[in-house]
Amino acid sequence: MSLDSDKILDRRKLKRSRAVWRLFAVLAVVVLLIMVVGRFHGLGGQAHIASLEVTNIIVDNQERLKLLQKAADDPAIKALIVNINSPGGTVVGGESLYFALRDVSKQKPVVAVMREIATSAGYMIALGADHIVARQSTITGSIGVLMQSTDLTGFLDKLGIKPEVVKSSPLKAQPNPLEPFSDDARRAAQEIIADMQDMFVGLVKDRRELDDASLRKVSDGRIFTGRQALSNGLIDAIGGEVGAVTWLETEKNLPKNLPIVEMSVYEEGGILRAILEDLAGKTSFSERLRLDGLISLWHPLGN
Repeated sequence: MSLDSDKILDRRKLKRSRAVWRLFAVLAVVVLLIMVVGRFHGLGGQAHIASLEVTNIIVDNQERLKLLQKAADDPAIKALIVNINSPGGTVVGGESLYFALRDVSKQKPVVAVMREIATSAGYMIALGADHIVARQSTITGSIGVLMQSTDLTGFLDKLGIKPEVVKSSPLKAQPNPLEPFSDDARRAAQEIIADMQDMFVGLVKDRRELDDASLRKVSDGRIFTGRQALSNGLIDAIGGEVGAVTWLETEKNLPKNLPIVEMSVYEEGGILRAILEDLAGKTSFSERLRLDGLISLWHPLGN
């Protein structure tokens, strides 16, 4: 009889324990939803500073551009802080964000905050801001453009494989891994690189107002620390988000203690995908692999 009583008591304890854990699970989901709704939907019509994260490999992202257009048109957003932590990406990705930030700047002040790294297209984006800050040890610069290809003909020859390519003209599909990079194709590619480099350097000259000697020094592809970037005129101040807010309050007369609300991009997967990627702290795998077109990216060997 006592054994039956013990079993009944154990079952009751187990049921209570399950009920407690279910309650905790429900509360956790509710708290998460509240955080997500607050983060994704901001403060409604209350005045605030918007914050946008630009991280990892930069590609052309139409959803992010639409978000910036909404930020420009929203009267509740009094300023925009762009937090950049990226080695760069495609030239088109950097160019499109640069001009989107310039459009926002016509309506309200924009500050770029460089974190660990803001090189190549990452720095191009920062040029779209009215004020640029970085930490002393931030890596930035790497102003330049590149095109990469691999010649596999020697390797394939060792395997006894001979690729055959039929095309409309000698420069079609050059460079490509299945045939040597011809001199004419190399010259044509170099002309493209030079043209895009002129575009990039032109943005630096216009936005940073450097003399020709200084411009040549900073635009040869080298990287700079935040301290060096400041002394070479590539940024405006050493600091972080607090410094950005202080500049907005003192130089742009923003009210003190405005809340900062992060803007997040809804993509095809909707809010669930946004949550999962936010928890993972990185962009989607497909986005990191998709690097079509010319590249403005700093990636030292071994990375």
